[in-house]
Amino acid sequence: MGGAVSELAGAGRERRSRKRKQFHTVELKVRMDCDGCELKVRNTLATMKGVESVDINRKQQKVTVQGFVEPQRVLRRAQSTGKRTELWPYVPYTNPYVAPPSYDKRAPPGHVRRVDSLIAPAGGQEESLATLFSDDNPNACSLM
Repeated sequence: MGGAVSELAGAGRERRSRKRKQFHTVELKVRMDCDGCELKVRNTLATMKGVESVDINRKQQKVTVQGFVEPQRVLRRAQSTGKRTELWPYVPYTNPYVAPPSYDKRAPPGHVRRVDSLIAPAGGQEESLATLFSDDNPNACSLM
């Protein structure tokens, strides 16, 4: 009987481990002007469940959160402070996976803006613009 109880207890631990969140490093760009802004952001993010550390570089406007947290949840929590917040939009210039580097004068030294964040997702908008001036479209512009 004791073996059955220990097997059930082991199954409970196994089930909990599957639900456990993965360790993430989330980098955010947060507009901070003073010590008060920095303290407000630090306290808000440090009190989140699962956060191991919060590092802030006010000169670069960069906040790094490490822990067992979801990136989108950290982003929403940082936005709740009222500060302008976005995911860290820069990658190192030496990164070979950056297709065409996008120059941004606000980028930290040695970094360029992520290109994938600038590319608009493919959708019906492009298709509707292509057919706007088409000869096949009876409702097309008649300026031609």
